[in-house]
Amino acid sequence: MKILICGANGQLGCELSRLLETGYAEIGAIPNAYQGAEVTKTDVADLDITDNLAVQHFVSQGKFDLIINCAAMTNVDGCEEHEEAAYRINAEGAKNLAAAAAQQDAKIVHISTDYVFSGDDATDRIESDAPDPQSAYGRTKLAGERLVAQANARHFVIRTAWLYGYVGKNFVKTILKLAQETGAIKVVDDQVGNPTSANDLAYEILKIAETENYGIYHCTNNGTCSWFDFACAIVDGAHISCEKTPCSTQDFPRPAKRPAFSSLQNKHLQDTIGDEMRTWQDALDNYLKNLPELGD
Repeated sequence: MKILICGANGQLGCELSRLLETGYAEIGAIPNAYQGAEVTKTDVADLDITDNLAVQHFVSQGKFDLIINCAAMTNVDGCEEHEEAAYRINAEGAKNLAAAAAQQDAKIVHISTDYVFSGDDATDRIESDAPDPQSAYGRTKLAGERLVAQANARHFVIRTAWLYGYVGKNFVKTILKLAQETGAIKVVDDQVGNPTSANDLAYEILKIAETENYGIYHCTNNGTCSWFDFACAIVDGAHISCEKTPCSTQDFPRPAKRPAFSSLQNKHLQDTIGDEMRTWQDALDNYLKNLPELGD
C-alpha cells in the first residue's frame, strides 16, 4: 500500500506517521493491511496543495492508494481575517487532492471540524445534521467537505474537535505552561465540546480508511466538557497546584465566533466499524503520562 500524508508536520500528521511506523496506537494495534506500507510525507514546503498542477503531477508520480489530507489553515481568527486564503487551502486545496486521487482510483481522507455547525443547539451533532457554520474557518472547511465529495466518490470526511497531540502547540501544553509559570489559569466555561487525542484519532482514521464505507464521520473522544473542565483536568492530572478561575466568552473577545455547544456524536463509527475512541478523560490521562515535558 502506498500512502500520502499531506500536512505531515502537524499534530495529526505526526501521529499518523508514528502509528504507521510502529504498527500501534495507544488504543491498540492498527490493521494488518498497513504492514509494509510505503508512506510519503509532505508539508507545505514540499507540496503546495493550492497549486493544482503541482498536486496532479505529484500524485500521478506517486501512484498512491490512499491520500490523507491533514493540511489546513486552522488559525480560526486568522481565517476570519483572511477568508480568501483560508478558502484556497481548506476548500480548493482539498478538492485538488481529492481530484488527483480520483484520477488513479485512490481513496481520500479529508479532516474537517465541529465548526461546520453553529453550536447554538445544546444537542450532540450527528453526521446527518444540517451544517450551519458561523465563522470563516467553518465555512471554508464545509466547502472543502463538499468539494472533496464531488471530486472523489471514494472519500472519507472526518470531523473532529479540540485536538491535541505530542508534537507542536495545543491547549493542553498551553494550560500546563500557564499553570507552571503563573500558578493560575482563567478559562471559559461557556464553550462545550469534545477534547480529542490525535493518537486516538489517527487510529480510527486508519481503521476507517481500510473499509469501503465512504462518507462523513464524526470522530472525537467520548464525553463532553467545557474548556474550563478540560483545563482543570489537565492541571489536576499533571499534579500542578494552581488557582483555577472560570470565565465567560465575553471576557476573551475574539474576531471569530466560537461554537457554544459543539459536541459531536460518533454515530457513523458506531454504525460501521464500531467506536473504539476512549473517553476524553482516559485519553488525557494517558497523554499526560507520556508527555515528554512532564517526564522526570
